[in-house]
Amino acid sequence: MMEVKDWLSFFVGAIVGAMGALPLLNMVGIGPAFFQLKFLPTTIFAYVIAAIGFYLIINSFIEITNSNPIGWFSFLIAALVVITGVLKALGELGVVSGFLALPFLNGISPIFYHIIFVIEGFFLIIACFAMEM
Repeated sequence: MMEVKDWLSFFVGAIVGAMGALPLLNMVGIGPAFFQLKFLPTTIFAYVIAAIGFYLIINSFIEITNSNPIGWFSFLIAALVVITGVLKALGELGVVSGFLALPFLNGISPIFYHIIFVIEGFFLIIACFAMEM
């Protein structure tokens, strides 16, 4: 039986996936210009990616304890996303520098963030069903 945590994962995944998919679709001419999310600075995206990645790690632990094999893959994706988000956020704050600050993401950052949002949303929606198996 689906619980509240499962539906919460589904709806958070749908919102995060839409946050990534709608701007990507708008870049190819589909949808209104509002979906470009240009009013949000990209520094906020790093924090959102890290927070949602941490939520995906929690869901991955639940998947792993239910002996679901997709839980390990979901955990790996979530760990990479959290590390990327935290390092980018710390780099923008000046805590880390050099390669750890991920300076190569500055030129492609909006597209990169939207793709990560789509991936996180996809895995959160999968977690909705995988946590119950």
